[in-house]
Amino acid sequence: MIVWINGTFGVGKTTTAREIAKRSDRWRLFDPEHVGYLLTAHLSDFEFDDFQDLPPWRRLVPIVAKELIDETGDDLLAVQTVLVEEYWRQLRAGLEERRIKVLHVVLDADEATLRARILDDEVEREAEQWRLDHVGTFAAARPWLLESADLVVDTTQLSATEAALDICAAAAIGGGSGWRTGVAQKASCGGSS
Repeated sequence: MIVWINGTFGVGKTTTAREIAKRSDRWRLFDPEHVGYLLTAHLSDFEFDDFQDLPPWRRLVPIVAKELIDETGDDLLAVQTVLVEEYWRQLRAGLEERRIKVLHVVLDADEATLRARILDDEVEREAEQWRLDHVGTFAAARPWLLESADLVVDTTQLSATEAALDICAAAAIGGGSGWRTGVAQKASCGGSS
């Protein structure tokens, strides 16, 4: 299984994933950005603004995920903002083609909360303006993100621990295409899928 935590910059994806990972050794953190860094280093003569725009990134991420799962036997937690609907469809199709169950989680929060979190973040100060500039991009993508999500967790009033517990409950049930909940359930992240 892969739990893909999506949502805008500053919504709490990384913190929530760390909360999940520390609850059980079932989970391995997988950062699809590293696949992008590899491509960026080797395709420096190509013109692109974002490595996600490169078709090889969208093809390689599912391959790398499958290799990690096969090698370790772990389920994966991927933290990556994907705001282009077609890119998400390609990624999901590639994962499912490799028989990886996908739980697409979208963390959501109101704009005032997002802006406050970005401004309060002491870890990624250098990315502050870039993150603020992308709040509008997320707002434009929000309708398809919420529609495509298997689970939407509104983190406006939730701590990362509470969001992690909601995701753990969904992962324990099994996730997968079309699975949605509006009810927070508490469960551990142990066990296997």
